[in-house]
Amino acid sequence: MSKQKENKWSNFALRIIVNTATHPFEYAKVLIQIGYEPIPPRSARTLFGKPALKLPNIFEYVKHIRTVDGFAGLYNGLAPKVCGNLLSTIAAQKCTEFLKLSEPDLDEADIEEEETEEQRKQKWLASLKCDIITHTTAIVVSQPFHVITIRMMAQFVGRETKYTGFLSSIKEIYHQNGILGFFSGLVPRLLGDVLALILAGSLTYAVNRYFDHEKELRIYTAATMNFISTAIMYPFQVVSNCMAVTNSGLVIGSPGFMPHYTSWIDCWYDLSKKHQLKRGSSLLVRYYMGPYVNVEGKLIPTRVIS
Repeated sequence: MSKQKENKWSNFALRIIVNTATHPFEYAKVLIQIGYEPIPPRSARTLFGKPALKLPNIFEYVKHIRTVDGFAGLYNGLAPKVCGNLLSTIAAQKCTEFLKLSEPDLDEADIEEEETEEQRKQKWLASLKCDIITHTTAIVVSQPFHVITIRMMAQFVGRETKYTGFLSSIKEIYHQNGILGFFSGLVPRLLGDVLALILAGSLTYAVNRYFDHEKELRIYTAATMNFISTAIMYPFQVVSNCMAVTNSGLVIGSPGFMPHYTSWIDCWYDLSKKHQLKRGSSLLVRYYMGPYVNVEGKLIPTRVIS
């Protein structure tokens, strides 16, 4: 048991290193998701030769943030993000221990071949149920840190300093939105994660069932299905981050940039009408999808955030 705990904490330490290294890209992605495009799109052509307006890729976006705020500015929001990850890891671990779950022993791989289809199905359902409970617990307890992280990043747009340290951020969120403000965007984030978990688990089970004899393929099945399900549920992530900043007292969360959404469904409907539910999903090749006019053969955006 102690060895399992050591492995979990070593994995968490590795996640901190990875999160720190990739944080600038996550920072830029969040700004894209909440609708901030500081660099005007340029004329280009698609792979099919059609005229289009091309937006800067993620590397150009990160470079812009560094130009404005310096190298240290690329790590705005990292501290609450790490704390949220730590809290979610502890919550998931405690929840797992409470449910008396443990990772399968090596011997189970040999026993698996002797199991009936009904036993495998029941085992999968039990595992899925426990995963849903632990994921839900982890997300709920870490949501206040997630809100602080998103709002710290969102300050880049209006150059505010309302959300800086933990205490000042807690005070500002409570003053602006009350207790419920700490859970802004929780429902779409939770729905997206749980639905992705169910979809990935179901697809993995189905593929492994029909390709049971291909043991080599089963190694990659779970990772592939997780990637597919996460991509399908991506709009929930966009809506969640938008709800975390709407009516937050920040420029980006106010009319002119973003309406004061009354609910996440209202936000989903508005973004869907504007075809913005997938923004930020493509980070290398990005095209301007907003309104534009054709002036002498050139596409000119009618609204560019500057």
